[in-house]
Amino acid sequence: MTYKADCQTWARSLNYLAALYTDQRQYAEAETLYKQALTILEKALGPEYPDLAKSLYNLAEFYIAQRQYAKAEPLCQRTLAIREKALVQDHPDVVKSLDILALLYQVEGQYAKAEALYQRALEIREKALSPERST
Repeated sequence: MTYKADCQTWARSLNYLAALYTDQRQYAEAETLYKQALTILEKALGPEYPDLAKSLYNLAEFYIAQRQYAKAEPLCQRTLAIREKALVQDHPDVVKSLDILALLYQVEGQYAKAEALYQRALEIREKALSPERST
């Protein structure tokens, strides 16, 4: 394996353990592990590497669940920016990033921002699932 692959595996393990701690309501431990995974990936892969988006997404999702919206928002925005740059615009991971940022705006009461993102995600899904596309 390469250094990058080893770091990705290490970060994945940290994320799994963090998710377990979250389920067990050990939030301080979970947050520490999510942050550690993110730090490892940023150092190994760089700040815009596509695989980094998953770790950012995990930490953002954690913060949203904890109602720490101010911490979640920049992570959601960064996740979307990385995925939009690295992937095709109709990639499912781009849609997931649109959805989580829209959810964040929704719970914060920023309905116009949420609606625009949900509409964009819906358009992508409709285009991907349209009957014309399968023929």
